[in-house]
Amino acid sequence: MRWLFKTDDSWSSLFLRVMLGVVMFPHGAQKMLGWYGGFGFSGTLGFFTETMHLPWIIAFLIIIGEFFGSLGLLIGFLTRFTALSIGIIMAGAISLVHWPNGFFMNWSGKQQGEGYEFHLLVLAISAVLTFTGAGKWSVDGAIAKKLAK
Repeated sequence: MRWLFKTDDSWSSLFLRVMLGVVMFPHGAQKMLGWYGGFGFSGTLGFFTETMHLPWIIAFLIIIGEFFGSLGLLIGFLTRFTALSIGIIMAGAISLVHWPNGFFMNWSGKQQGEGYEFHLLVLAISAVLTFTGAGKWSVDGAIAKKLAK
């Protein structure tokens, strides 16, 4: 339990955590709420299960993980767990969807879909946060101090 909340007091972990939360929030909000042109919860769940043939529990965990995980990252709550979860989601996105499209994003609109460079960056940031924890100004840090007493 202590390992889950343990963190250093670094600025770098804080910056990575907040930026990952900011970047992942719109993706989670698309899937959960239908914001930013997304399908919402039921539409995304249907797409993942019917079109992509993912088991419903995996689809559910992706939606919940991206939405609530991004919020958790912003306040630094359950950072290691969330970062690991988002890293797993990104590894799945690379292997199931983006690998065939190559490395680069579809900047020119000439590819079939998006490449995996974005997902690889998110995966790397997630790995760092899984090892370092939340950094400064985090709920995890406050919980870790309470657990240490």
